[in-house]
Amino acid sequence: MDFAFQKYTLILTGMILQCCVSSNAATLKQCSSAPLMVSKNNVGHVNYFAESCQKAWDNQSIQLDFSYERDIPGWAFKQAATYFLKKNVADNISLNTLNKITEWYQPVRKGDLYRLNYQHSSKKMTLSLNNKVLGQISDPQINQYFKIWFGHAPFNAKLRQQLLN
Repeated sequence: MDFAFQKYTLILTGMILQCCVSSNAATLKQCSSAPLMVSKNNVGHVNYFAESCQKAWDNQSIQLDFSYERDIPGWAFKQAATYFLKKNVADNISLNTLNKITEWYQPVRKGDLYRLNYQHSSKKMTLSLNNKVLGQISDPQINQYFKIWFGHAPFNAKLRQQLLN
């Protein structure tokens, strides 16, 4: 009896979470997906969501979901993000603000999901790991963080092309 109650509670909790996540992202449409390649190794998968798939990424609410098929240490995320922000973000944008997001990265295990969500109306960026919010920040230019993947010198040019086309 106790096991059945726990199972029912778990299923109900999952349904509630799925409902809340779906209603939060209801205005975003999945535009594309691509494998996440690092040094010719597939480490996961990326899904790109936007209000309009035909509209430029930097003028709307967007979201990237990164699902991982391998364990990755937190320092690797931080090092890569710092490097690609320096390469892609103009000098007049404060890297201090953008690097606050980078500080939130944690190690991931196979099966983990990072979600990077930007709300254009509030100029707010949220980073979550497995649906747990790691941090939120509001700033007029916070969406420039996506230049890690969409900038002129992105993390992976093929990934940028696959996500934005």
